[in-house]
Amino acid sequence: MSSNFSFWIWGAIIAQGLSALFHSLSFISKPKPRNDTEKQLIDLLQNYKMDMGGGIKRSFGSLFIGVSICFTFIYILGAVLNFYFLKSGITPAVWDGFLLIQVIIYGIVFLMQIWFTFWPPIIVTGLVFIFLLGSYIFK
Repeated sequence: MSSNFSFWIWGAIIAQGLSALFHSLSFISKPKPRNDTEKQLIDLLQNYKMDMGGGIKRSFGSLFIGVSICFTFIYILGAVLNFYFLKSGITPAVWDGFLLIQVIIYGIVFLMQIWFTFWPPIIVTGLVFIFLLGSYIFK
């Protein structure tokens, strides 16, 4: 592996860790309404439970937490696997396949973040994608 690869894969590991950290912040911060309309909206998001089928009733706040938890663990998984593979000295052929899978998956995630979210997740997911793409190119 080239020295460029080391830079790019460490960048990916750090960016994945930061993405996991940012997604986990939603567990500790509570939205604060700035006016009556926001207060009503937040109340509905947290307390109004819709029937999701099969008798399962969830609020949109619960769905948001579920998505945040999943994103946190997806980024932790990526960072831990990249770190483990880097330290275990796997072959370039295995890196090639593993990095290609990550470039595709995190590339799709990046596009979805651009389409559906706001600047902080777009930036950190973009960094993850760029570092993984660099790792794939410079392996």
